[in-house]
Amino acid sequence: MSETEVAVAPRPLLLADGAPAADAWSLDPALAHLNHGSFGAVPLVAQERQAGLRAEMERAPVVWFPELPGRLAATRAELAAFLHVDAGDLALVPNASAGASVVYNALPRRRGGEIVVTDHGYGAVTMGAERLARRWGGRIRTARVPLGADADEAYEAVAAEIGDATDLVVVDQITSATARRLPVERIGAEARRRGVPVLVDGAHAPGLLAAPLDGATYDFWTGNFHKWGCAPRGTAALVARGPQRDLLHPLIDSWGAGEPYPTRFDHQGTLDATSYLAAPTSLDFVERTWGWSAARRYMDLLADHAAEVIGAAFAPFTGDDSPVDVGMPVPGMRLVRLPEGLGRTRIEADALRDRAARELAVEAAFTSFGGVGYLRVSAHVYNTPADYEHFARTCVPVLGNWARQARG
Repeated sequence: MSETEVAVAPRPLLLADGAPAADAWSLDPALAHLNHGSFGAVPLVAQERQAGLRAEMERAPVVWFPELPGRLAATRAELAAFLHVDAGDLALVPNASAGASVVYNALPRRRGGEIVVTDHGYGAVTMGAERLARRWGGRIRTARVPLGADADEAYEAVAAEIGDATDLVVVDQITSATARRLPVERIGAEARRRGVPVLVDGAHAPGLLAAPLDGATYDFWTGNFHKWGCAPRGTAALVARGPQRDLLHPLIDSWGAGEPYPTRFDHQGTLDATSYLAAPTSLDFVERTWGWSAARRYMDLLADHAAEVIGAAFAPFTGDDSPVDVGMPVPGMRLVRLPEGLGRTRIEADALRDRAARELAVEAAFTSFGGVGYLRVSAHVYNTPADYEHFARTCVPVLGNWARQARG
């Protein structure tokens, strides 16, 4: 890597008082936190908001729970505004996988019971689709999308699997394992033309994309606020449009079961809903402190720098320091190829993640696609160039040695 490439690293973001951005979080300073994309990180102000809400709930539960549906409806309106959608289209669910499960539980078989997914799909969501196909007596059709496929190639790969027997298309807006976009707008439009419902898994989209649902044709979309939006965990949206949304019901039936969509989702018995109520606090904190547009720009520049620095450090072990071509890149995330012998399967990649946390004091995402292991770089506002430079300097040589040992 040249001196010029290192020099373009973005200047770390600061809080209003000049303190490092990381001071607004409670992340353990003994660990390097380079994997925001998996489980997010909640700023202190939102943790405090949620703790206050829980205290309020415990002080007067008989007051709290009857009032909760109204408070959740108000929160839905705030979260819908952040996504630029109508509050009447948005229901609150614990996570994107739960949103997909709601859809799977609702849809009837209408044709041949086939469900189209891609080989980039999130494992839990794909497993749910497989279970639905078995219940329907149908099957899964998997669209194979090359990692470097552009929008046209990716669209053609998915569209080719949609046929007369297709009852549902499930496609990621941003893929988890491969950190790329898929052309959900064109796929949705084609599926609509053929009369096939579409479920868009937008788990990573809120906060990472400015208006993830703009221009998209879909029946169902689900995304997490607790990833890039930094909301308390267990906070996600299910957005549904069209007549089939009336089939959607919460995974738990409660006293609001007779209400229309999405109001019936505001009634969830005695579940702790404080994560939903505190979610706007996280979104507002980022907006007030830096602005979401500036935050996304910083995350993207930082991810570029991280991929360059770490890729160059891995070059002696991989023989290549060029960026991984994912066809349709996204802000804030990049892929770096691992040396041969590391992370070749999901199980190997997860084991590598756990070992790195134990032995290298780093929280990092290791993924697998097509039998090749990757480091998935995630960058958020509390990260700095020094985080990734430290990883390149101290962790990459160890990972290279682990790869040699794995190859025998």
